Amino acid sequence: MIPLERTRNFCIIAHIDHGKSTLADRMLQITKTVNERQFRDQMLDDMDLERERGITIKSHPVAMKYVSPSDGQEYLFNLIDTPGHVDFAYEVSRSMAACEGAVLVVDAAQGVEAQTVANTYMASDRGLEIVPVLNKIDLPNADVAETRRQIEDVLAIDASDNLSVSAKTGEGVEAVLEAIVRKIPPPSAPPWPDTAQALVFDSVYDLFRGVVIHVRMISGTLKNNDRIRLMGTGSETQIKEVGLFSPQPVPFPALHEGMVGYIVGSVKDPAEIRVGDTATLCDRPAPAALPGFKAVRPMVYAGLYPVSADDYEKCRQSIEKLSLNDAAFTWHPETSVALGFGFRCGFLGLLHLEIVQERLRREFGLDIIGTHPAVIYRVSMRSGETIEIDNPVRLPDPTRIAGIEEPVIRALIICHNEHIGDILRLVMDRRGEVTKTDSMDTKRVLLTCTLPLNEILVDFHDNLKSVTRGYSSMDYEHAGYREDDIVKLDILLNGEPVDAFSTLVHRSKAVARGRQICKALKDTIPQHQFAVPVQAAIGRTVIARETIRAFRKDVTAKLYGGDVTRKQKVVKKQEEGKKRMKQFGSVNVPQKTFISVLKTT
Repeated sequence: MIPLERTRNFCIIAHIDHGKSTLADRMLQITKTVNERQFRDQMLDDMDLERERGITIKSHPVAMKYVSPSDGQEYLFNLIDTPGHVDFAYEVSRSMAACEGAVLVVDAAQGVEAQTVANTYMASDRGLEIVPVLNKIDLPNADVAETRRQIEDVLAIDASDNLSVSAKTGEGVEAVLEAIVRKIPPPSAPPWPDTAQALVFDSVYDLFRGVVIHVRMISGTLKNNDRIRLMGTGSETQIKEVGLFSPQPVPFPALHEGMVGYIVGSVKDPAEIRVGDTATLCDRPAPAALPGFKAVRPMVYAGLYPVSADDYEKCRQSIEKLSLNDAAFTWHPETSVALGFGFRCGFLGLLHLEIVQERLRREFGLDIIGTHPAVIYRVSMRSGETIEIDNPVRLPDPTRIAGIEEPVIRALIICHNEHIGDILRLVMDRRGEVTKTDSMDTKRVLLTCTLPLNEILVDFHDNLKSVTRGYSSMDYEHAGYREDDIVKLDILLNGEPVDAFSTLVHRSKAVARGRQICKALKDTIPQHQFAVPVQAAIGRTVIARETIRAFRKDVTAKLYGGDVTRKQKVVKKQEEGKKRMKQFGSVNVPQKTFISVLKTT
């Protein structure tokens, strides 16, 4: 057992693609935590999705033993590799709660980026000791001196240690390990040493062992056969196994204060585990629970529906298990007239939504449809009541509404000087404004913008990268609500509204959006025996229309000879039949139409 004063708990934070996972790989090799036969690149990224996309989606803890050349002592390093994308910021915040320090990785070729700034602020707010590291110094366009100046001027962090590394080749990584020993403090003395107290910062569902709880030990010891209670939910379980991550789960005799590890009990129901809860002994409980985490607030909502109604129960169980592994993902059941039974799910962003859908398809074998993403609107009623709407179907009657507020974000955009004009046009086109401009160096500026969240959901980031030729980065945070002219856009097929296509939009964008959906429906819905009008409407006002033409059946083909009035009588009879069919007939909308339209809009 390594004493508490020689334990270091830290995470690696950085902007996306600045080399976090590669630096973690070198640390695993230098500390000989993984032998060369088992080693592979992106060792801590164990999901296929992570390896395919080259991004970290989940935080990954690992315990390493490091012998310092300076004093010959053996240290226990508990490292947590964190995601870099803004959509997974909640993973980063929970990882920081289990650490005393953070290694801030900055690409020496790209310099300080938007997510670098956001992660640094987050670490500073939590009181973590930040160790700046300049990575990719082996690149020909690396500018170490300028990047160090940006760290000191923009982030206000002392970079005099000159920790310049190449995580790819391993150059300088030993110095980083020494800096961790020297600069990051050990865990503080436990407040209640006579009892066990552990922070639940993550959990996963194992098909054979049930719920596996990831904990950071604050005080005391937990070992096999101990009976523990989760203070938030009140559920109790007997420990069957405790262990460390190396990087795969490895059983260990006991977890002591300062350690990061896992607990396997007899919990089979994912609902019994809550991230941020406190685990303690049943016979000697802790006097108080740990503060836990701030409740996550989803930014984007979308409906997820199984393609086959028979898969509803399987879908519910799969979503429940996935939400255990992803604390930022929220859900509740809902019903759609068009799509049947499904779930209304909350996400932190569009990439988060995309990853969850892909995980449900791959890990649980589900075939699902996702509706168009929407945000939460705050509706003020004339009665004085305020309600929140995440689904346009639930919007009250317009005569009862006093006003609608939409969520607003504060965005940080870092770009080159020559692209400022293009970004200003893009922001203004999305009903936003640039509130502040700060010069980072002679080439780049930091723009602070205010934008409606609904306007950046689908393609804003792609357009931003396009107008700046890839030389920009963006991070955002929720900045409250503001009232605006928001209307409900209904889509009508043959005069009947289809709730799956209803959406809340700004009045200035309603016509363009209505035309887009109507055209997509016209191209995908098959022809019927009668003409089908496809309309986009705000209230009773139709603002866009397309018509799906009827099948043309030649009813006069069987006629031969005779007077022309005979032919006219048959055609007139056909027209009357089509009128009656249009009045009483129903429009058949195949499942593939919903899928294609929801993808195109």
